Amino acid sequence: MHFDILAEDQSGKKALDFLIPKIIGDGHTFTIHPYKGIGRIPKNLNLKKDSAKRILLDQLPKLLRGYGNTYSTYPNNYKAAIIVVCDLDDKCIKTFRKELFSILDACNPKPETRFCIAIEEGEAWLLGDPQAVLSSYPRAKSNILSAYVQDSICGTWETLADAIYPDGSNYLRTQHWTTIGAEKSKWAETIAPKMDVENNQSGSFCYFRDKLRELANSDNL
Repeated sequence: MHFDILAEDQSGKKALDFLIPKIIGDGHTFTIHPYKGIGRIPKNLNLKKDSAKRILLDQLPKLLRGYGNTYSTYPNNYKAAIIVVCDLDDKCIKTFRKELFSILDACNPKPETRFCIAIEEGEAWLLGDPQAVLSSYPRAKSNILSAYVQDSICGTWETLADAIYPDGSNYLRTQHWTTIGAEKSKWAETIAPKMDVENNQSGSFCYFRDKLRELANSDNL
């Protein structure tokens, strides 16, 4: 099977570059398409957005329609699916998933799609493997890692920053967003290679892992 992975930012791509091969193994292909932020689902799903502005949710209606049309031209023995990976942030997950599926349901033809939402942020998947964090950053503050409640709405990237970044999240929040993004990418690039995908404590990561494997092993698509 081929997977088109839509990620909201570069740090997500950095982590997924290492994690996806661990999850699906050999025999499958994938392409990760990173965007420049999550954005908002447009109220008018048919409204044409500037494709040069690579904002994930803004572009999602157009993207899913395009993949649906493209996948429909593939031969029957070629399986392909879209995995949308994005952060929940402070949204209601039931409402957010309903909005995402409304975009998919408006597609004709409809591409095989799974929505995998990191709760609260992508750093939750890194924090789901505290041993990988400690192995990558031996001076990490273990008390902060052990106090973190998995997939909680608590300021997830700030929690990871307070555990591993010398000046903590208070300092990082004073910096330009590009500096924060660069640090997040560095964390993902450093921690993800050491993660054990079979024993991650993040429920949202396990959902992502299991959906990938269900698709990869399915004969019914």
